Amino acid sequence: MKIFHLSFRRALVLALMAAAAALSTLGVETALGQHQHESAGGVHPLQLDNGKKWATDAPLRQGMTAVREAVAAEHQAIHANKASPEQYKALAAKIDEQIAYIVANCKLNPKADAQLHVILTDIIGGSDLMKAGDQAEGRKGAIMVIGALQKYPKYFDHPGWRAI
Repeated sequence: MKIFHLSFRRALVLALMAAAAALSTLGVETALGQHQHESAGGVHPLQLDNGKKWATDAPLRQGMTAVREAVAAEHQAIHANKASPEQYKALAAKIDEQIAYIVANCKLNPKADAQLHVILTDIIGGSDLMKAGDQAEGRKGAIMVIGALQKYPKYFDHPGWRAI
């Protein structure tokens, strides 16, 4: 059973890595659809770990902090509806880089990992919208990412996390 678990975990990580790599060429929507199919469970609702926040590891904390910092740097322009399509595309590139890092390096237990996928699905979906090319879609995407960043500390134990 342990071999199956490791094989499934490895397959899931490889599927997520492939999805992250596909972001720039296939689009996030296609990559997410493939990932959800491969994970055989789709997206599940967020829940705590028996009433407690899920444990995190250093790569997850590092990647999520970098996503938060990238969004925070553009927050004023996003909030004022003054961010340009180019700013949204640049922000999406930074986010995609961190998501790829998280997928490649984060090692959570399977239940925590499944919960993390819910958060990452929103972040990746928001990034995809930011790359859509127009200001309105970019703003929708940024708001989607900000929403995911607001959910993250409610479900994951990330000491020192700062809200945007």
